[in-house]
Amino acid sequence: QVQLIESGGELVQAGGSLRLSCVVSGRTSSLYVMGWFRQAPGKEREFAAAINWSAGSTYYADSVKGRFVISRDNAKNMVYLQMDNLKPEDTAVYYCAADRTGWNIRRANEYAYWGQGTQVTVSS
Repeated sequence: QVQLIESGGELVQAGGSLRLSCVVSGRTSSLYVMGWFRQAPGKEREFAAAINWSAGSTYYADSVKGRFVISRDNAKNMVYLQMDNLKPEDTAVYYCAADRTGWNIRRANEYAYWGQGTQVTVSS
């Protein structure tokens, strides 16, 4: 089993920055990919970014590319999402996710493990 706990979400003005953190615990040695997804009210959960747990390769949704950076610290079992130049449309609950395979890292239902989410609100 793998447990994920997110933190770092808060209210921020447009143009501001936030860094989300995700603590990963449990059987982390077999993880293949870590992802960040987000879900706004009334909308489906959508892919934001992902990182290969061992190799460090990164992947981004077009909507966040150039503004968000995903990173990981394997020694600390942490995953981060640095979010810059935030926009009101970035407002959502952000979820950390993990999986042992990488068949389709942009699809939420491919991930077996999820955190409880952290709220990010961007005011205009």
